[in-house]
Formats: sequence, C-alpha cells, structure tokens
Amino acid sequence: MTRPRFSTARRALLAAALAAPLLAAAQSPFPSRPITMIVPQAPGGTNDIVGRVVSQKLAEVLQASVVVDNRPGAGGNIGTQLAAKAPKDGYTLLMTISSTQAINPALYKNPGFDPVKDFRPIALIGAVPNVLLVHPSFPAKNLSELIALAKAKPNGYQYASAGNGTLNHLLGEMLNSMAGIELQHVPYKGVAPAMNDVLGGQLPILFGSLPSSLAHIKAGKLRALAVSGSTRSPVLPDVPTIGEVVRGYSGTLWIGLFAPAGVPADVSARLEDAMAKALVAKDLRDKLEQQGVEIAGTPTQPVGSEAFAKLLQEDLVKWSRIVKASGATVD
Repeated sequence: MTRPRFSTARRALLAAALAAPLLAAAQSPFPSRPITMIVPQAPGGTNDIVGRVVSQKLAEVLQASVVVDNRPGAGGNIGTQLAAKAPKDGYTLLMTISSTQAINPALYKNPGFDPVKDFRPIALIGAVPNVLLVHPSFPAKNLSELIALAKAKPNGYQYASAGNGTLNHLLGEMLNSMAGIELQHVPYKGVAPAMNDVLGGQLPILFGSLPSSLAHIKAGKLRALAVSGSTRSPVLPDVPTIGEVVRGYSGTLWIGLFAPAGVPADVSARLEDAMAKALVAKDLRDKLEQQGVEIAGTPTQPVGSEAFAKLLQEDLVKWSRIVKASGATVD
C-alpha cells in the first residue's frame, strides 16, 4: 500500500493543528480546571470545618471549583506528604494547622516533609483557641479550683488528648509545668474518641478546639473552664483565659493555606490575591467567627504570605522547645 505524501507546508499545517489544543491549554489563565484542597485531618474537625468554609469562598472568587480532599493519618503527615509531592502548578493546595506544620517536625523523627522547603505560604486564615473542658460532673467550676484539686491530689486526675505530641497534649503539659500540677495524660487516636470519652464521663478533662467543642459547651454537655489564647473569645466572653490565672500561659492553633514549593510566581500571586479578597468578605468572616475562629489581620488587611512565613519559623522554634521539654516523641 502506498503511503500518502504530504508537502513540507502541509506537514507544518498539520503539526500546528495538532499542537494548537495543547498550546491553548498551556496558555489558559489560572485556574482553568478544578483545584484540590487537601485537608490532612478527618472530616468534622476544626481544620475541616474551616477548610470547607474557605473553599466555598475561594471558589467564588476564582470562579473555579475548589474540592476539599480529606487525607487524615499520622497526625496530619500523610496528607501533608501528599501535598508536598503534588504537581507544582497551583491545582493542589494544603489547608493545614500549626500542630501539623509546626509541631510534627519536632515530634516525628521523619515526618516525610520539610515545613519550610516543601511549601509556599499563601494565606494565614486565623487562630483557634483551645478550651480547657471538663465533664459537668467534675467538682471544679473554674481553673483555680481545678489547680487546687490537682495540687491536693498529684496524679489523681487525667486529661485526654488526640494523641502524643498533639497540641491538646502539649497544652496540658504546659499547664502542668506552669501551674505546678501533675495531671495524667491519656492519649487517644484522634480528637473524636477523646471527646466522646469526656462527654461520657470516662475521663474528666480535655483541651478541645473551640470550633469542635462549642456546640457541646452551649448544650451544657461540657463545662468550659478557660481558653488557651491570650485574649478571651468573643463567642465565649464569660470564659477567662488560662493566662488570667497562670501568668504567661498562651497557646493557640493557627490555620493556613499553602501551595507546594515551586509553584509559578504568577499562580501563587493569583492565589494570594484571591485569598486576600476572600478573607475581607463579610460573609466569610461572619461564618468563621461564629465557629470561634479569630481571623488574622484586620477586616481590610489580611496577613500576607511573608508575615505568615515568619510566623511559621517562629512557631517551629517555640514548639520544638516545648516538645523537647515534654519528652513527647512519635516514631
């Protein structure tokens, strides 16, 4: 069979026709397809709650679909590793929390990612205080009474956490150290089973994030003794800070959006601009504040990526010191 012959000019036209769709795709403005937002924690937790609220607003601003993909496991390491290895094109983002990004590098011998080298900060969403919670049957009605009980009975009271080295574990260790008490730590495999046992009265004490515990507090199923932040929470104005009783105590969880390092500058700039617009939107701010999130920056000026990167560096140093002092480790 004789193959058809094409002139040089015809071959050039054919090659151009075949390449045109690929060239058009390459030149399409970002984003031209759905974005995946990896949340390295399970559905229903603080990061998931915030991630879903933010993803909806980000999709609105970008005029593109933003899909939340929960990838829990190993204290957030599994999803974070996945995000670090994702294509560096801006279509995979990481919505994460300080306990994973700033604590895990000190807690795990090899978390499987570098919090600084593997990621580019896009936007700091805000801070979430933890609440020192007790079952309603617990005799202490405030933090001072809890401290007095614990001093009278060293190692006589237990507190639950989501696991060794998690933020709510370390907040308990900070309280032990700074208040001069000895609450016994009982680690669980996640915040949900820890919360369930405190709700059921099996254990009396828990540090829980405000978004995940607010409904239980309002329903009277848990009693809030104090919040871990440096100021009182607007959604719990009558609940004092731990620092009001234990001078110098402060510990909050921050939530932020990252992209894999190496994302093109124009794409990261587009994402940063979109998040800045999202974070000044009143409807987004209202939704987050109702969940107890203290939004970073001001209503007109969000925290930029450079300031966010500086915060991460500072927290890596801070939590490394606290993890070392606590002796916590996860192989």
